[in-house]
Amino acid sequence: MAIPINWFLVLAAGLFCIGLYGVLSRRNAIGILMGIELMLNAVNINLITFWRYINPVKLTGQVFAIFVFTVAAAEVAVGLALVIAIYRNRDTVIVEEIDLLKE
Repeated sequence: MAIPINWFLVLAAGLFCIGLYGVLSRRNAIGILMGIELMLNAVNINLITFWRYINPVKLTGQVFAIFVFTVAAAEVAVGLALVIAIYRNRDTVIVEEIDLLKE
C-alpha cells in the first residue's frame, strides 16, 4: 500500500511553516540558520515527492535534491563562519544587536 502524495505535501508544508516561524521569531543568528535549514529540508521533501509520483524513471528530483543539499551545506558553512566572526568582534549573536554597517 502506497502512501498518498497528500501526506508528504502536508509534512513538507508543516516543516516549511515551522522553519519560517523559526526564522521570523528568533533573535539568535544560529536559530535563524536552523530555521532556514528546516525550510530547505521541506523543499527537498517536495522535490523527492514529485519525482516519485510524477516520473520516477528520470532522476531529476534526486539531482535537484542533491543540489539543494550542496547549497544548504555551503550556506551553513558561510553562515556559521559569519556568526563566529561577528561573535568574536561583538560578543553577541543576537541579530538586533549586530549593527556593523551603522556608524
